[in-house]
Amino acid sequence: MHFGHVLTAMVTPFNEHGDVDFEAMTKLIEYLLANGTEGLVVTGTTGESATLTVEEMEAIYRHVVQIVQKRVPVIAGTGTNDTRLSITLSELAKNCGADGLMLVAPYYNRPNQAGLYEHFKTIATTTTLPIMLYNIPTRTGVTIETETIIQLSKLDNIVALKDASGNLEETAKVIEHSSFPFYVYSGDDSMTLPILSIGGVGVVSVASHVIGKQMNELITAFQDKDFERAQRMHRRLLPLMEGLFIAPSPAPVKEALRIRGVDVGDVRLPLVPLNETEKRHVASVLKRCVT
Repeated sequence: MHFGHVLTAMVTPFNEHGDVDFEAMTKLIEYLLANGTEGLVVTGTTGESATLTVEEMEAIYRHVVQIVQKRVPVIAGTGTNDTRLSITLSELAKNCGADGLMLVAPYYNRPNQAGLYEHFKTIATTTTLPIMLYNIPTRTGVTIETETIIQLSKLDNIVALKDASGNLEETAKVIEHSSFPFYVYSGDDSMTLPILSIGGVGVVSVASHVIGKQMNELITAFQDKDFERAQRMHRRLLPLMEGLFIAPSPAPVKEALRIRGVDVGDVRLPLVPLNETEKRHVASVLKRCVT
């Protein structure tokens, strides 16, 4: 299953008490769908999944699916470092009507490649939903190696990879040798164009919260073989892509949304809001890159 080209790794709005703000979530969803988002990835890293309870995650799945009404795919981040919990979350997401699952590599316990394969395979055999693997070694402390991804791509419902490995050589090998169809998405906004250039299909984006239309234009320019335009857009948007990670995500993008008039509240501890210097930087790059 192809999920689209620009998928937004959606933030989770919180109210002043730190609870999930479903009214703000509805407004955010409509804003994103009106501004270039072709799919929503919820309860992932940007959605602060590490501090969400199972009950909150189920409520988020249900709410997003209800509001989206099949206008775009809804992909639920259900991966954890506990295979059984991941299965439970995946079942909840399916029952709530999600269109797909995103499974991050298990963190902290850092399994070897055999363990990674069995973890993903075990989850895949318990669901009929299409699955996107998520490789982000800088957060998890473990890399899903190329050969493991290739082997997993042979399973019927493992259909995509969100690649935040930063290693284009290995990404190219995945694209070349994975079983078809298997779709590779950039997991870093700044790597979107490089990954497109070696056969990727799009991006699971943080920046698309505020430059969704521009990200769509960049990808369309590339697909239309207007490489000079795609390159210009990449260079123009790069300061914002980098600025949204000036502090631990998603604090910067939540501030960028606030500036754009979409208030999604603050982050949950142990993350903290931006300081004044960081806020000024986000405002500056947003002004420079978004016209």
